[in-house]
Amino acid sequence: MARNDDRRQRLADAGLAVLAREGARGLTHRALDREAGVPTGTASNYFRTRAELVRALADRIGQRLAPDPDTVAGLRAGEAGPAMFADHIRDIVRRLGAERDVTLALFELRLEAARRPEVAEVMGEWLRTGFAADVAYNRAAGLPGGPAEIALFHYAVDGLLLDRLTLSIDPDTPTDTVVDALVDGLLPPAQGAGATSSTR
Repeated sequence: MARNDDRRQRLADAGLAVLAREGARGLTHRALDREAGVPTGTASNYFRTRAELVRALADRIGQRLAPDPDTVAGLRAGEAGPAMFADHIRDIVRRLGAERDVTLALFELRLEAARRPEVAEVMGEWLRTGFAADVAYNRAAGLPGGPAEIALFHYAVDGLLLDRLTLSIDPDTPTDTVVDALVDGLLPPAQGAGATSSTR
């Protein structure tokens, strides 16, 4: 069973690599087999339908982009407030930027979801579950901002990553500076004031 799980993960990683490099049109069972270096027909044995494949890729994206528990503990060690919130956002941006292919694959799946209902069903559920978890984490950590603010940060971070991983409109502005500006601009005024004063 462990061996099968390892192969499933290997195939999912291959799928993410293909997505990042070739886009959704290049994502076929045969392409996964070639990328993973496994016999032809292996991917179709693991993922019978497009929806099953997309679900496996989304799950693998979640695993590879998940925060490090020790890093999270360090982020929560200080005083809950705008500065800590900014540090959390900075960690998210760092992780997504470091896993370039994974993040590009996620963008590709979201674009495919706009064209294919079966992909939209899987990705919609995955995205909304992640958003609910983010809101719950923010509340449990005592961080500023509710669901509306968290949604705004999702929109902003997605745009920032798209800019930094493709063609940037302002490549000379450091990403951390952008994050500081987002926190100051998107949190309610009473919560966001002075957010950038102690974020490093």
